[in-house]
Amino acid sequence: MTAVVRILLRRVALLVPLLLGIVLFVFLVMRFSDVDPASAFFQGANPTPGQLHDFRERNGLLDPLPLRYVHFVGDLLHGDLGTSALTRAPVVDQVTTALPLTLQLTFLGLALAVVLALAGGVTAAVYRDRPADQVIRVVSLVGVAAPGFWLALLMIQYLAVDRGWFPTGGYVNPADSLTGWLRTMALPAFALSLPVAAQLTRIVRTSVVEELDKDYVRTAVGSGLPPRVVVGRNVLRNALVNPLTVLGLRIGYLLGGAVVIETIFSLPGMGKLMIDAVQNGDPAVVQGVVLTTATGFVVVNLVIDILYLLVNPRLRAA
Repeated sequence: MTAVVRILLRRVALLVPLLLGIVLFVFLVMRFSDVDPASAFFQGANPTPGQLHDFRERNGLLDPLPLRYVHFVGDLLHGDLGTSALTRAPVVDQVTTALPLTLQLTFLGLALAVVLALAGGVTAAVYRDRPADQVIRVVSLVGVAAPGFWLALLMIQYLAVDRGWFPTGGYVNPADSLTGWLRTMALPAFALSLPVAAQLTRIVRTSVVEELDKDYVRTAVGSGLPPRVVVGRNVLRNALVNPLTVLGLRIGYLLGGAVVIETIFSLPGMGKLMIDAVQNGDPAVVQGVVLTTATGFVVVNLVIDILYLLVNPRLRAA
């Protein structure tokens, strides 16, 4: 078994206790919250104490906490996230409906952030201390300080309301109209990606500058290789190690930021589903959305670890 396979298997094995810890944390938070699942189920119906007791007994709410946790994990393993107190529908059906849109928004934001960071960071590094570098550094500093929701509101005002280039909200399925989908997702994806792109741009610039100052770069350029070839083949790959580490940490921001962005743009994704569930007192839906989002964050970070392994030969050698 090669070292790479052993490292990957070790990473995958660590997911099991991590996911169990996430499940335990969410379970305890929801059980010790002020929201009573029985009262939420009968909200607006004025149930009698006997009805509340019967509901708790049927759903195992009167069992000891360890036993309830075991049943909870067993239900999750069977794909059961509970039942919505508001719609009486399985939570997994609502999550399955909302999750694709959140994934679309998150990965669009991630792709935009990576493209903007690579373009800006490499340009600033190659032209360091020149006007292009100064402009990119100032813009990235502003981007780091600007919250995503503020950028979203500015885009809606100036690009949607004033000029009408984009819709102010709503969602069009790409199967119905690819152009309409791009128009409805453009502003949310940009608002979500710009703060991450600004931070990554600064890190990419620093990493590329460090690589450009190394002896092998001067030797390669001195031997007659074009600078763009040296940067594209050697410098950029070596400089991606640190940005990849930061990118893994910012995945959580993208997933969390999607909650706010989806609410602002009225996108029927996981964020809007959770906000509506909190406002309507639907604990099962809140629990299902949090568990799904946390699991997605863990899986995406595993992918980032694999990419980190691929671009870092020293780690594979170790």
